[in-house]
Amino acid sequence: MKTNFGKTVLFVAAIALAASSCKTVQKTNKTQRGAAIGTAGGAIIGGIIGNNVGKKGNTVLGAVIGGVVGGVAGGIIGNKMDRQAEKIKTEIPGAEVERVGEGIVVTFPDKNPDGTKMGVYFDFNQSAITSNSKLALDKLVKIFNEYPETNILVEGHTDDKGTDTYNLTLSQKRAEAVGNYLKANGIVSSRLTIKWYGESQPKVDNTTDANRSENRRVEFGIMANDAMKEAAKKEAAKN
Repeated sequence: MKTNFGKTVLFVAAIALAASSCKTVQKTNKTQRGAAIGTAGGAIIGGIIGNNVGKKGNTVLGAVIGGVVGGVAGGIIGNKMDRQAEKIKTEIPGAEVERVGEGIVVTFPDKNPDGTKMGVYFDFNQSAITSNSKLALDKLVKIFNEYPETNILVEGHTDDKGTDTYNLTLSQKRAEAVGNYLKANGIVSSRLTIKWYGESQPKVDNTTDANRSENRRVEFGIMANDAMKEAAKKEAAKN
């Protein structure tokens, strides 16, 4: 991914310098100044990177990065996300877990590299939740409920077999099936956003069966909600 990241950092540094010279900011202590400047810079960088990533075709990654808070508060959120990510990785075989910014991206491909099916997947041309998928989703529900101050983005994706329209509909059915299962098992609907993209966002080129299996996937983006962000900012202000 090519971005003008260097220019962005210089731009944010200029904002930070301007912020540090503000009389209101000068009256605060070092930790408070760091949190304020870091929050401004983090939000700008996160927004720019998030928009660029989203435009290039990875919306879940863009959503997670675009929601960055930054500063001391961002570090507090990140620590909570570290624990949640580790729990998902440990308890759900087959989950590809990435800590990105202040959030988490969890991907369940159709098959693992060794050819086994573990986690959340669908039978060929189907959108019904399988028994094995229910096991993984039940574990996710438990973890999501342990960390209630998060929002959850669910995305459905397919490979390029079939028409664009058919694949878009299939990815919709699969994403909605996952979302409905989560809601039916205790996840409040206000935490969920459900999206689908058919074959339009491949992770890898659809040139082999293995690659197509990787593109047939369900992705989750886990981000701090407003309550977690406000709590983190208050905690940061005390330090």
